[in-house]
Amino acid sequence: MGCGKTTLLSIIGAILAQDQGRCEVLGRDLQQMEADERTRFRGNSIGFVFQLFNLLPSLTAAENVAVPLILGGVPFQSAVERARGLLATVGLEKRVGETPPRLSGGEQQRVAIARALIHNPPLILCDEPTSSLDHETGREMMQILREVARSPERALVVVTHDERIFEFADRLARMDDGRVIETLVQGGGGVAL
Repeated sequence: MGCGKTTLLSIIGAILAQDQGRCEVLGRDLQQMEADERTRFRGNSIGFVFQLFNLLPSLTAAENVAVPLILGGVPFQSAVERARGLLATVGLEKRVGETPPRLSGGEQQRVAIARALIHNPPLILCDEPTSSLDHETGREMMQILREVARSPERALVVVTHDERIFEFADRLARMDDGRVIETLVQGGGGVAL
């Protein structure tokens, strides 16, 4: 529960600064970056699946997914078209025009997953990515995330209480009171839970 998982993701994702030690992500020392450089680094290099989704309520599902592309300079129509394709991949092709308040929690979670993947970041950080999904849909989303993470030069870090998805991990780390207390290597790839 309060063992520091979300804080760890926030540090890795250059949202929070660590109190001590060094945090190097994708070969970059985060503490050596200025604030605007960290912002660009996040936008270009990291995809986030937030526990509370952080979707913009006035935008459609497709527009929410397109936000990272638009911020990166991709023209609006092109970005939304790519977002529609990715929403189809996560099973939401019929919901692309709906706003978050009109989507179920599970649908919002899949929109958040698509948004994290849209700009092909080398690192994807997920905070409880299956918490609002039924077991089968959760497995489908983890399979998609696992395939992405197995691409060259890609990695996925997931924090979760959902033991049902542990089988998707190549490496497991158990945390308590802000410390990693145990690690287990299960395979060779880019998925860590």
